[in-house]
Amino acid sequence: MYVYDQYDQQIVEDRVRQFRDQTRRYLTGELSGEEFRPLRLQNGLYIQRYAPMLRIAVPYGLLSSRQVRKLAQVARDYDKGYAHISTRQNVQFNWPDLEDVPEILAELATVQMHSIQTSGNCIRNTTTDQFAGVAQDELIDPRPWCEIIRQWSTFHPEFSHLPRKFKIAVNGAGSDRAAVEVHDSGLEAVHNQTGELGFRVSVGGGLGRTPVVGSFINEFLPWQHLLSYLDAILRVYNRYGRRDNKFKARIKILVKALTAEVFAERVNAEWAHLKDGPTTLTETEVARVAAHFIDPAYKALQDENALLGNLEQAHPGFARWRERNTFAHKKPGYVAVTLSLKPTGTAPGDVTDKQLDAIADLAERYSFAEVRNSHNQNIILADVEQQQLFTLWGELRDLVFATPNLCLLTDIICWPGGDFCSLANAKSIPVAEAIQRRFDDLDYLFDIGEIELNISGCMNACGHHHVGHIGILGVDKKGQEFYQVSLGGHSGREASLAKILGPSFAQDDMPDVIDKIIKVYVEQRSEDESFLDTFRRIGVDPFKERVYAANN
Repeated sequence: MYVYDQYDQQIVEDRVRQFRDQTRRYLTGELSGEEFRPLRLQNGLYIQRYAPMLRIAVPYGLLSSRQVRKLAQVARDYDKGYAHISTRQNVQFNWPDLEDVPEILAELATVQMHSIQTSGNCIRNTTTDQFAGVAQDELIDPRPWCEIIRQWSTFHPEFSHLPRKFKIAVNGAGSDRAAVEVHDSGLEAVHNQTGELGFRVSVGGGLGRTPVVGSFINEFLPWQHLLSYLDAILRVYNRYGRRDNKFKARIKILVKALTAEVFAERVNAEWAHLKDGPTTLTETEVARVAAHFIDPAYKALQDENALLGNLEQAHPGFARWRERNTFAHKKPGYVAVTLSLKPTGTAPGDVTDKQLDAIADLAERYSFAEVRNSHNQNIILADVEQQQLFTLWGELRDLVFATPNLCLLTDIICWPGGDFCSLANAKSIPVAEAIQRRFDDLDYLFDIGEIELNISGCMNACGHHHVGHIGILGVDKKGQEFYQVSLGGHSGREASLAKILGPSFAQDDMPDVIDKIIKVYVEQRSEDESFLDTFRRIGVDPFKERVYAANN
């Protein structure tokens, strides 16, 4: 994983000193709340319903054991003993005291961590595939390219005051696990007919109040021109993006208003002034960055499927867990393991200080002292030897990390909503727990197969409900909390937005509503047909008829 150079460390330490003084001035009344607002946002600090929320940057989801232990310490010393994994692979603390935040940032700086680019109207931290560097279907390792973008975008003077936030995702694999089509700009690695590397570029994607699937405006951008082309996109957005209405200020609104074709023309016109300039990438520069992402010291191992098959025969629980919570590795004899943070009764994505310490220990013993945060709010050990898998499973069971529900109905993406956020219309966590309890039958979950259920507490769509196979949105009806359901969303390749089922439901009705939806799927599916495929074949009407039928 990337290790700071002297410039990175200096930037972070300078920022800590700067924010410490800014916070002091705010607390003594020298800065007004309005003056302090952009300063705190530049440091990942939000004011929530009951307390501040601090969002910590985790580049590409990668954490060392040392960093995980530091997060555990912060959770213990400055929060309520837990942290939360976000859908952009970051870490959030929901209960710090404002006056403690500079000290927290100083603590984080000692392990090469910070909160820069996690909030505010900036180029947000770049994300990628949670299995980057280990996936079998990888064309390229996207992490060096993400790091190149990070170094280019950090404190970019021209884009320090964008109309709104701007998010970039990079995908280097055959499958799109980075959701590039619902980002402000998505980059997908491709090779042309002569085998040269380039990027397919999407713009104008995003969720929130106006969900939009992005448009591809360049089918092959040579890798050398990546930064100059991104500069051109940002310049067009910075110049023409609306600033009169924050809800209309995202690039997706601009692209939709202009059309993708016109937007592409403006980008190309701007790019003509930038192409082949000082931001042109060289093989030397790419090699410099890529050197930070070399493979760990893998052993020369053989595939152990025969051994694991025998263990599965003797231990059906192990078989079930291995099927759901492991991911094929590019190296023979290794596997990536997802630690589920979604046992029933736990807020999805929450992890305690003691659990973080335990994860750091597991990483040191099983996965080269590194872990990854996933987009679906779990944690991954990416480099586990197959021959150690059974032993690891036993330890994960003791730590309550072995729930075999990855990508199943109870592996819910859930933003806390009204439990914490002042913007939310409704609580999310009780709805997630009620659904988990209703479907707390692993045999049934395995039978119905992969279903992505995403919950947001408001239209800002922090829980990505628009791209869930089943999406739940908290809405306000005359001061009461209700929940709107949508079906058919998908965030991967050929992304699609979910269709609203109909009128919203009371909180207590939600388990029954989801149950009816699942029963329609089970009745209507053909052999081995997924929920999403069934929905696309039969449409929304059969689900609507069942859910809203009287006496049903």
